[in-house]
Amino acid sequence: MPTAHYPIQSLLVSCHLLVDGREAVLIDTGLAGEPWRIRRLVARLGLQPASIKAVLLTHGHLDHAGNLAWVKQWSGARILAHPAEQAHLDGRFPYRGVSRWCGRLESLGRRVLGYRPAAIDEPLADGQLLPYWGGLRVVHLPGHTAGHCGFLSERDGLLFAGDLFASYRPRAHLPPPIFNAFPDLIPGSLEKARRLPLRGIVPSHYLGSNWARHRRKFEALCARLTARPPAAALI
Repeated sequence: MPTAHYPIQSLLVSCHLLVDGREAVLIDTGLAGEPWRIRRLVARLGLQPASIKAVLLTHGHLDHAGNLAWVKQWSGARILAHPAEQAHLDGRFPYRGVSRWCGRLESLGRRVLGYRPAAIDEPLADGQLLPYWGGLRVVHLPGHTAGHCGFLSERDGLLFAGDLFASYRPRAHLPPPIFNAFPDLIPGSLEKARRLPLRGIVPSHYLGSNWARHRRKFEALCARLTARPPAAALI
């Protein structure tokens, strides 16, 4: 089986199965409803649950890690994430300011969905090269959360950007302020991603699978924010 990328889209967010031969990794796990989609895709590709060797977690928000414990139990995959995200996975991150609303929504979601926490098996560091999908480089992009990370395929010039931005029609935008725990760090992360040699960007919240178009929309977002006063740039 050749190297391939399979988006798994649900109502709120997308996770991504990256296949390389008979092995695969999963970027994020979604919120609710994804397990049957993941099982169906793995079966359709002729793979086994154990073919998924790792879950690469962009960050620990519930819509990205809601099925983490299930995936780990079902496949035996190791969980790789920035160590700062364990507090989110455990439901004990101390939200402050307007982001307290994010904490309240997640607390409600954990109760409604029967969320189970999971432990990070391998902590990630900025610049680390992971031996998956031809090599994926960890790109630490804090702001949305302290340990928010993207994963860069240098071979393909493709960045899996998590919640660095969302890309719906007609243009890209930042996540709403209530979901950004460290908004002061966002401009630096945007600039860091902008400087990468990219042919495409894969956000976690998007419409349409034209990754080059999402890159262009990201560049336009950066230009708009640069033209605004700093305080307005994060609204």
